[in-house]
Formats: sequence, C-alpha cells, structure tokens
Amino acid sequence: KLTVRSAQPPRRKSHVSAGRKSVLVMGDEASIPSLAVNMISFLGHDVEVVSDGTAAVEKYQRALNKGQPFGAVILDLVVPGGIGAREAVERLRKIDPTVNAIVVSGYAQDPVMVDYRDFGFKGVIGKPFTLEELQKTLNSVLVESQQWTVH
Repeated sequence: KLTVRSAQPPRRKSHVSAGRKSVLVMGDEASIPSLAVNMISFLGHDVEVVSDGTAAVEKYQRALNKGQPFGAVILDLVVPGGIGAREAVERLRKIDPTVNAIVVSGYAQDPVMVDYRDFGFKGVIGKPFTLEELQKTLNSVLVESQQWTVH
C-alpha cells in the first residue's frame, strides 16, 4: 500500500506560547503608553517599565545577577533626553549577548527598523501596533530563544 505524504512541513500553531515571562519595557509615557503595558500583562507576562536606556541596562543587569533574567526587552527607538534603543541594545548585548531585544518605533524608514537584526535586535514592532502584532512578535522572539536553549 502506498502512502502519500505532504512535502510541506507541518504548520506551527499560532497559539504556541513561550509561557509566562518577565518583559522589560523601555520608553517614556508618551512613547510607550500604559496601553502597551496592559497589553503585555493581558498576554500573561509580567511587565516592568523604565524611562530610558540607562535604566533599562541597570534593571536588566540586576535581574541577571539575581538569576531572574527578563525573557524579552522592548526598547523604544527614540527616547527624548535619554538613551534610545540603538545604544541601549549595544550595552545590553555586552552583558548578555543572547538578550531578546525588540525595537519599537513609528519611524518605519529608520535603518534600525529596516535592518533590525543587523543592530542586535531579534524583533521589530512599528507604532501604532495592535495586540495581535505585539503578541506575534513577542511570542516569536521568546519561542525562538527557547528553541536555541532547549535541545
């Protein structure tokens, strides 16, 4: 008896979840509204917010030192009067080369948004974004990192 199998790999279910993680969000109130923080909480993750890159690096380092690293870091590209995503991710990668950093911006044509992986980010979200876009990007980054660490 001949069995015909599809040549296509099985599709991954869209509801694949990385489980509950801590997510660090960097941005001022104008750039990352509380709505985004509420979205992340709604998706089942713990959220901590900092206002600029310096604070993000310090908080990330403390969490790492405690053995409770953040599952992902969402960084706003531009933070008025503070360190933005580009410099913050460089500092974060020095202390943790595997940091799951996602860049967020309304500047779609910025080189960092276009070639985000070249700048050390694992995901990108354009503003304004929907819950579905946030969930998809966050899950893809978290699930991808689990595949690299779990054999």
